[in-house]
Amino acid sequence: MAEDTQDPMDAQDFPRQYARTRRFSLGVPRRFTVSPDGSRVLFVRSTGGQDGVSRLWLYEDGQERVLADPLALGGEADVPEAEKVRRERARETSSGVVSYATDGAVLIVAFALGGELWTVRTDGGAARRIATAGPVVDPRPSPDGERIAYVTGGALRVVRSDGTDDRLLAAPEGHEVTYGLSDHVSAESIGRPRGHWWSPDGDALLVARVDSSPVQRWYIADPANPTKPPTSMPYPAAGTANAEVSMHIVRLDSARVRVRIPAAAGEDHHPSAWTDPAFEYVTSADWDRHGPLISVQTRDQRSQLTLSVDPATGATQTQHHARDEAWVSLMPGTPFRLPSGTLVIPWCRSDTQGLRIGDTVTPDGLEIREVVGTVGELVLFTASEDPTYIHVWSHDPDAGFVRVSEGPGVHTAAVGGDTVVLDRRTDDGQSVTVLHGGKPGGQIAVLAETPLVTPRPVFLTLGERELRSQLFLPSRHKPGSGKLPVLLNPYSGAGTQLVVHERGWWSAVSQWFAEQGFAVLVTDGRGTPGRGRAWEKAIHGDRLTLVLEDQIDALHEAAALHPDLDLDAVAIRGWSYGGYLAAGALLHHPEVFHAAVAGAAPTDRRLYDTHWEERFLGHPDVLPENYKRSSLVPYAHKLTRPLLLVHGVADDNVVFAHMLRFSSALLAAGRPHTVLPLSGATHLITDRDQASNLLLLETAFLKKSLNSPRH
Repeated sequence: MAEDTQDPMDAQDFPRQYARTRRFSLGVPRRFTVSPDGSRVLFVRSTGGQDGVSRLWLYEDGQERVLADPLALGGEADVPEAEKVRRERARETSSGVVSYATDGAVLIVAFALGGELWTVRTDGGAARRIATAGPVVDPRPSPDGERIAYVTGGALRVVRSDGTDDRLLAAPEGHEVTYGLSDHVSAESIGRPRGHWWSPDGDALLVARVDSSPVQRWYIADPANPTKPPTSMPYPAAGTANAEVSMHIVRLDSARVRVRIPAAAGEDHHPSAWTDPAFEYVTSADWDRHGPLISVQTRDQRSQLTLSVDPATGATQTQHHARDEAWVSLMPGTPFRLPSGTLVIPWCRSDTQGLRIGDTVTPDGLEIREVVGTVGELVLFTASEDPTYIHVWSHDPDAGFVRVSEGPGVHTAAVGGDTVVLDRRTDDGQSVTVLHGGKPGGQIAVLAETPLVTPRPVFLTLGERELRSQLFLPSRHKPGSGKLPVLLNPYSGAGTQLVVHERGWWSAVSQWFAEQGFAVLVTDGRGTPGRGRAWEKAIHGDRLTLVLEDQIDALHEAAALHPDLDLDAVAIRGWSYGGYLAAGALLHHPEVFHAAVAGAAPTDRRLYDTHWEERFLGHPDVLPENYKRSSLVPYAHKLTRPLLLVHGVADDNVVFAHMLRFSSALLAAGRPHTVLPLSGATHLITDRDQASNLLLLETAFLKKSLNSPRH
């Protein structure tokens, strides 16, 4: 076999590998924590690319060792429902130790396993189970390591690290109230998965109280098991009531002070066709040496306040007011204060999303992605000068802005002392390097399997909008040897890029489809991150039209560069927003697209949650035309091409109702289509047979559709 061609047998086995490795996520080290002195690094990882059980590991003195092995501790039989929900929101694919928290010195580690609380020390000793009042969710040691806060049954409790003095701090006043947990919107759409934060002295906590009683109830059933009752969940769909989230200072003697969050934004709030200035969202929270710091956002997302909190009285003082005529973007890891009290906040400079550190602003043209850590006055963050690369940068008052990572790829990091854990993902794979004082000191092993199909993307910059794209061709194809049917394989939705210099699972899947005989084109259009405010917010009011325009323009530009692309045989596939885009392409542009596979497609934008959907489209009762324009159900009668709809029956993110409503509208309009329900599947397919065979079924459907007389 020539070096630049793909072994057909490897391509044949790829779907099974893709499924058993859970999209190549098993064996990947993650959730790094570096001790303040830089000597120890914690992380979670399974033992290999087919092992679905994550262990807690310690890297020290150049060596790795397991701190906690779930199999040796009795496994994980019963996971509390609240923990299952938390894992689904985090798209967690493994079991075992999937998250943990530490004290300030990173000497004591707490984690939940099957609802039981466990601790282990990084300076020696075996893992120890701590008796608790009930099944444990999100245990967190105090900074001094003396106590561990945890949630059980919606109540916040605290127990000493030696297992004594388990006490109740905050009890829910009703079955729809919780203390210390996140609500659906905060975990799913805002990016705030936590609900309690210790004070630096360990004598109190900042606690989120969530009352879900105003939220409408949805019911997720399992039709394959009719004896099983449906699961009830509060789901705040666009235009409906949110959970009531309030913040409280709770002391160890249970004394409580409510944080006095302003009721609404003032006259300087940006007006619009729909205005709701009430501060309904708590987007971030923390407690540093200067006191609690929280950020709150209005329902219409055009104002955000960063508030310092007086822990004695709950009074707040505005530290920063961010405004935007579309929506205030959230940057992971911000806002926060440095030890000096300097406030670090997102800052839009020209059209780039920058970072403001006191009076200092990141250079123009540097698009900031997230803040990943701090040491003293040093701030470590990720940023892009080109959207297909992400690098780690640092800033301190003496050195200014310095790029830490080198070479092509997508980089992120964790930091403690003079140690930086640099996670580098390139077109060739992933490596994790431990740097001491800026010099390599060792490696943390990446045990994931290498895809049997080697991605061979051609990176393209297409058209007047310089659309970043990748073209995947069959490895055995020779230019001019014949026409290739085209498969567009985008996501192109908010918050996610696929066209980056990283060998992700998505690029392996695109190459696999190429080996089936397609020319596969992936394009990040308007609305995706990494290209500035105007690019990201171009989709305000319409989530479909401009994004489809970008896909079509990229297709034509790529075909002009590569004449072997057959524009008379063009298909499109995708999942979630990508599935929505695929179905929308078929409805609105049958002159371009001839077949589609739409997986987990949000076909009715009114059925998605408040914070996410109202960000782009406003309130559905005030701006119904935005929702009609951006939904698929109203245009079901336009279908004239073969369409396969795939959806997990147990999906609680894009619920199964999306597919059912769309299919019903298609049937009512007399439009033939194919439906594939996935029994027991959520938004992330983890069943091996479903995940592997779905790729094969999609390929068969697309080939048949493009070769059919109807086409």
